[in-house]
Amino acid sequence: MDAIQEVENQLNELLLQKFEERVQSGDAVEPKDWMPEAYRKHLVRQISQHAHSEVIGMQPEGNWITRAPSLRAKQILLAKIQDEGGHGLYLYSAAETLGISRDEMIAQLHSGKAKYSNIFNYPALTWADIGAIGWLVDGAAIVNQVSLQRTSYGPYSRAMVRICKEESFHQRQGYEIMAHMMRGTAEQREMAQDAMNRWWWPSLMMFGPHDSESPHAGDAFRWKIKRHSNDELRQKFIDKTVQQAEVIGLRIPDPDLKWNETTGHYDHGEINWDEFRNVINGKGPCNKQRTDHHKKVHEDGAWVRIAAQAYYDKRANKN
Repeated sequence: MDAIQEVENQLNELLLQKFEERVQSGDAVEPKDWMPEAYRKHLVRQISQHAHSEVIGMQPEGNWITRAPSLRAKQILLAKIQDEGGHGLYLYSAAETLGISRDEMIAQLHSGKAKYSNIFNYPALTWADIGAIGWLVDGAAIVNQVSLQRTSYGPYSRAMVRICKEESFHQRQGYEIMAHMMRGTAEQREMAQDAMNRWWWPSLMMFGPHDSESPHAGDAFRWKIKRHSNDELRQKFIDKTVQQAEVIGLRIPDPDLKWNETTGHYDHGEINWDEFRNVINGKGPCNKQRTDHHKKVHEDGAWVRIAAQAYYDKRANKN
């Protein structure tokens, strides 16, 4: 048995070496390719979390469909929410290629084992919040997801290509709302600034903690799942968004924000990481509400899944 184990260990080492050589050369990893178990687990965690975020993120916006200020705004918001649902499906499908079922992922979300982005545990209090979500939240997502178009796992990379194209429209929609409000009445301008004040810092938290504090960063860079650090992506988002805010007259709620001629970037204040950890650990303003709503809708929709499965099974038997 010891000799057999030694041979298996040597084989695994050889496979790992070949795998890492492929990844470093830029080759995409496909579902049927050999991969380390740690690589598979990392991707399952990351992609399922990404999928959950897309689906949970439909909730704060869905609450505003009936209260959108015009028919045009309602149509755009409906289309956006539909896009987010589609993004979740792309990502769940990509995760399923790694050997985990949709049911398992949903069960992990409902049990609290799986996480989703901290940003969706904040309430959307006014119509300006819908603008802030589209501009800031989707803007932050785009910065991260453009980088993921070059991630090493093929199905995840390809899903990102379409998702990024659609997210760019979402960002424009949000920016349009904010710009329109800043050209409006004093009350509308105040509402837009209030939304900016509440969503700015949670949007920066979306990129995650400093990489030195992330337990997953090492493997992510080693296997080219990730190409840029959390802080690099956050800085890119800040540099771009500050200029956009200035154009429409919004103030960034950061007294430490200033342009640094030496680095060519904006210096900014430190994020409240205690708040970040509290929200991630289920103590945000809407954590329970978001999860409870998802559970209820999932249970209420069980009959649709059962009927669809029966239909496809019947067709398969005929063929």
